[in-house]
Amino acid sequence: MNVIVSNKYQTLLSNLNIDVIKNINGVFSIDDLAVQFKNFFFNKMILDITALENYEDINTIQKLSVALDMNKVILLLDDSPRVNSAVYLSQLVSMGIYNFTKNLDAITFLMDNPNSYKDVASFHQLNMTEEDIRMNDRRIAQNQSFIGQRIIGIRNLTDHAGSTTLTYLLKKHIESLYKVKAVEIEKRDFVYFNDSDLDNSTSIEIKNYLNRYSDMEIILIDMGSTDVEQYCTDVIYLIEPGLIQLNRLIRQDNRVFERMKNKKLVLNRSVLSSSDVSDFERESGSKVFFNIPNIDDKLDNIKVIKDFLLALGFTRFSDNDKGRGFGLFG
Repeated sequence: MNVIVSNKYQTLLSNLNIDVIKNINGVFSIDDLAVQFKNFFFNKMILDITALENYEDINTIQKLSVALDMNKVILLLDDSPRVNSAVYLSQLVSMGIYNFTKNLDAITFLMDNPNSYKDVASFHQLNMTEEDIRMNDRRIAQNQSFIGQRIIGIRNLTDHAGSTTLTYLLKKHIESLYKVKAVEIEKRDFVYFNDSDLDNSTSIEIKNYLNRYSDMEIILIDMGSTDVEQYCTDVIYLIEPGLIQLNRLIRQDNRVFERMKNKKLVLNRSVLSSSDVSDFERESGSKVFFNIPNIDDKLDNIKVIKDFLLALGFTRFSDNDKGRGFGLFG
């Protein structure tokens, strides 16, 4: 049985499909939690980081790591600049805290598949100095939101799987809550959306583009066929799961699903039900991150897009949708 300790994300965590023996909500000191769970047996603790007093102070997390067995804790991070800073995440790894996420769906995965150091090594800055930490604090104090910036690439695995339209829809839904830019690489398809905030660039110029918009919280990249993954903090791989498209994909690369293991595979323009998705996973030997049906791209408020963004860790949507359910498949 499991424990949930929540605060800001109480509504989201209440929709987790797990066995819960104890559920507490509020803001707690480390001493409070230590007393409550010192002799309390549980399998995993799902801990909303905002439920900790002074959680932005990394010393609080260090105290937590002494009070609890962190191998049994899954830490749900929030969107604050300090928590998402490279320094804070690196310090988590230095303490041996590997099971942290902003993605609600990842919590269920981590229950049975806890991270090892290899899974989080990319966050670990081995040569970090005291000056790096001081600079990090100064940037946060100055409200420079590029700390923790997310650069999300969107790539079609099957032909015409909808990366351009999905990038546009994500940007349209994100922009009311986050500072966001969207850019396509080596294409001019954004022009058809009549949105002056959509940009285009080249694979050669993308680094300069990202530097120019380092004040953005989110940058979405419609990658086309270019190789710019090294600039992305996350990549979404789109598959249109029609028979012809899938057969063509496998003939082009019969090891494609082997290579995509542990990647974010998203079915787009999909007519598959949840049971169909399970069949697809079994037959392909892959794991589907999300299933997006055919949607009307003229709408301004699309529930499945908001659910997808929540699954990606855009937790500010939880504050706008109190009481809503969370569904992996929309």
